[in-house]
Amino acid sequence: MSSILFEKQNGLAKITLNRPEAYNSFNREMALSLQEKLELCATDAEVRAVYLTGNGKAFCAGQDLKEVTDPEQHPGFEAILKEHYGPIIRKIRKLPKPVVAAVNGVAAGAGANIALACDVVVATASANFIQAFSLIGLVPDSGGTFFLPRLVGFQKALALAMLGDKVGAAEAERIGMIYKVFEDDAFAESSLAIAQKLALMPTKGLAYTKKLFNQSMTNDLNDQLDLEEKYQILASETHDYQEGVNAFLEKRKPHFNGN
Repeated sequence: MSSILFEKQNGLAKITLNRPEAYNSFNREMALSLQEKLELCATDAEVRAVYLTGNGKAFCAGQDLKEVTDPEQHPGFEAILKEHYGPIIRKIRKLPKPVVAAVNGVAAGAGANIALACDVVVATASANFIQAFSLIGLVPDSGGTFFLPRLVGFQKALALAMLGDKVGAAEAERIGMIYKVFEDDAFAESSLAIAQKLALMPTKGLAYTKKLFNQSMTNDLNDQLDLEEKYQILASETHDYQEGVNAFLEKRKPHFNGN
């Protein structure tokens, strides 16, 4: 059974973490397979948005501890970080299409931080997020020390990282950690609807927006204003910009093609 399920439909690529018996925790095979699917999504012109979720009760419980405690299988922490999680986070942030994390259950450790690295994060009401690293003497990885303080503030993020508190979906939405929560029985349909909407929007404009937000993490105001000018000019030269303007003037629904 493949550790990653992949399907495409109507411009949307659905990636499902598929180790439900291990709460979708990462081993080396799953980490490398996820990278392959993200690379495919980045280069496939038919893919205009990505939907990342988990199979079963969990979104992702982080690293599979059975792998790291097995002396024969353990790839070593350096390999895990440099070859597994670092590349996954970089590929998500560089992917020129929106990535929706649909957190269907517990998201712990690297699983939580991979979700938080996505562009839009939604969760089912029964889901929770845990910075579980400190509970076994480790430090947050997978971008946790970068994204979490920017989402919820320095003090809150540091406390969550140190204490390893479980944050329920409703609380995660309240403090700005995630975008939206849906009741369990409506989660699949509602979360997919967000991703499907993004897949039908102006893809290049969304890619430029993502680039701008990425750069805003390190730019000063002057640099950011210059970058906004650059990408606004590029966006104004796209087919979808012209289609959006024409549809507005003609009082009709626009039909974007991603170009």
